[in-house]
Amino acid sequence: MADPSDLETLAGDLEKAAERLRSGQLDADGAAELVDECARLAARAASQLDREARAAEPGPGQDSLI
Repeated sequence: MADPSDLETLAGDLEKAAERLRSGQLDADGAAELVDECARLAARAASQLDREARAAEPGPGQDSLI
């Protein structure tokens, strides 16, 4: 299972990026780069969550589908 602080760090980075985008102080190129970075961060977070979900054992009375 991934370290929860990894997901917290990714979430914090996404929040900071959102604040920068909302500030309106970035030019078009800077905003585009930041949006790309947000997509990369979100993909990393989704991958971590997916790995955690796959690693989780089924609960009592739940059979694995695979």
